Amino acid sequence: MLFFRRDEALNHWGDQILEAAWTEFPELAQHQIALTWLVYDQPVPVNTGGALTAEEFWRYGMRGYSYRGVEPIYPASVVKLFYLVAIHEWLEKGMVPPSKELERAITDMIVDSSNDATSLVVDVLTGTTSGPELPPGPLETWQAQRNIVNRYFQSLGWVELESINVNQKTWCDGAYGRERIFLGANFENRNKLTTNATARLLHSIVGGVAVSSNRSQQMMALLKRPLDPVELEANPENQVVGFLGGGLPQTAQLWSKAGWMSQVRHDAAYIEIPGLQPYLLVVFTEGKAQSQNQELLPFISRQVVAAMEHMH
Repeated sequence: MLFFRRDEALNHWGDQILEAAWTEFPELAQHQIALTWLVYDQPVPVNTGGALTAEEFWRYGMRGYSYRGVEPIYPASVVKLFYLVAIHEWLEKGMVPPSKELERAITDMIVDSSNDATSLVVDVLTGTTSGPELPPGPLETWQAQRNIVNRYFQSLGWVELESINVNQKTWCDGAYGRERIFLGANFENRNKLTTNATARLLHSIVGGVAVSSNRSQQMMALLKRPLDPVELEANPENQVVGFLGGGLPQTAQLWSKAGWMSQVRHDAAYIEIPGLQPYLLVVFTEGKAQSQNQELLPFISRQVVAAMEHMH
């Protein structure tokens, strides 16, 4: 069962938004986009500073819409959201010791989307390191260790997480040595996420129930994105221009994690705009043309803002 309830009004607007995108971008095939959209009605259960217990929070029903929301897609840097939650869980449980370097890596992994920082976080999470090929026995042990993050997310028992894979590092040039072997001959062991799974995880962070209230607020602080044009221009890696934040008014507040590489362009965002209901939006797009298209995600974002205004 989905963690949100389908809603006639959202179905109408969601379908319209997609039709508008396909009209505006005819090169975007219907199978090259996936989308999950949640709307928070009053009383809003998210971004409360951790006022609700997890039990209370999960009793709140949200209205939602999804299109291909269960399709497993290569997530690029959106996977870093999952590593963020996992490393906070490890720290909370005392499974790894806190350190200045780990703290720096966690910050850079989310704020700057650094792949090098993510590499350290994955090493700390799994007790493994990258390196040359390994003999079969040690490789098997290494692979089992690398799957510890998958086992953690499966232990949550969320149906949305059943089809995901979050055991790979993110790369600039690509994997080598044992990392390349681990990906599989045809990259069959690549990371995979769905927009529904990503939406539920982000929903739990924004709701203050990912790991703990305090840790959720620490995660939110890292996910906050400035919309000031001067700040954006000063930081080319801002995760706003060319993504969902690029379609928001200046008055909006944005918490997000983008993902981008040569074949995909994605974003997962929680958005507050004065006078409108808060909402959460996850959009994955596939294909080289979409990867290079800096207008598609802002266009969809603007359509969603317009829909929110109409519903209001």
